[in-house]
Amino acid sequence: MAKIIVTGVDGNFGGFVARNITSLTGKENLIFTCPFEKGLEQFKDAGFDVRTANFNHRENLEKAFADGDVMLLISSPFVGPKRQQAHKNAVDAALAAGVKKIVYTSLVNARDPENPSVEKKDHAYTEEYIISTGADYIFLRNSQYAEAMITSYMTAQDDVMVSCQGDGHMSYISRLDCAKAAMYALTKDDLHKAVLNINGAESLTLKQFVEYGNKATGKHVTVKDVTEDEVYASFDAIGVPRTTDGTFKDGSPAPFSSDGMVTFARAIRVEKMSSHTDDFKMLTGSTPYTVSYMFEHVNDFQIGKRNSTDK
Repeated sequence: MAKIIVTGVDGNFGGFVARNITSLTGKENLIFTCPFEKGLEQFKDAGFDVRTANFNHRENLEKAFADGDVMLLISSPFVGPKRQQAHKNAVDAALAAGVKKIVYTSLVNARDPENPSVEKKDHAYTEEYIISTGADYIFLRNSQYAEAMITSYMTAQDDVMVSCQGDGHMSYISRLDCAKAAMYALTKDDLHKAVLNINGAESLTLKQFVEYGNKATGKHVTVKDVTEDEVYASFDAIGVPRTTDGTFKDGSPAPFSSDGMVTFARAIRVEKMSSHTDDFKMLTGSTPYTVSYMFEHVNDFQIGKRNSTDK
């Protein structure tokens, strides 16, 4: 069995993989990393091989990835040149350490030049860079996390969600399912140079998404179609910065920058995020959580806090 490196185990995504991957492979086949020692404590105490690995600092990464065969590269929580450099650092160090395959958490329609999402630029860069190295890879092109929109629904001021995504479609998927897909991808020895769309159970407009929420919770949330500038203003009002270089207000319900979210909504509006496939079922052998189920168990499907990987 291949030796698997799971990065970012202090985060929501990587933590789920780390806590559950032993159902698919033995502890002796696992290496867990994250940027700071504190995030490794629970896994160290449980007897796992743990190492610090901060993608922003290339000099220590090769040692952290030594002896690994397959690495999960979870996209970093910032946007732009800093993230691209961090991903390049991780890929270069992994390959120098002897890693043969990179499993990367990407975004639906990542390399479409007409996709207006600012987030997709970093994903396109990373996919193309990994391909250029000649390494084996699995790109998991995730749909939007349902948790992000569920949190927005539950915290909507006066039960009104302002939106600029119109009637565009998105196959909303739980972050837990995306992490589950990554867990399975890491253990697929027979899957090579693959691009998989990790989509939710059905393709929905935001209004249809909200209807599921109202039915499950008894709330009466509505969607108000507004301009992009008005959406930016609504995020400004709750302390969400325009970019990830800004300062997030303590207690802000949105852990993502507004520039990322508004351009993501624009991409949905012009149907650049409407991918809907059965790749998740093919990979995991199971079906993803439905939006209805997530609203019925709403406390288990909140987006949570933003995790920073550097100061």
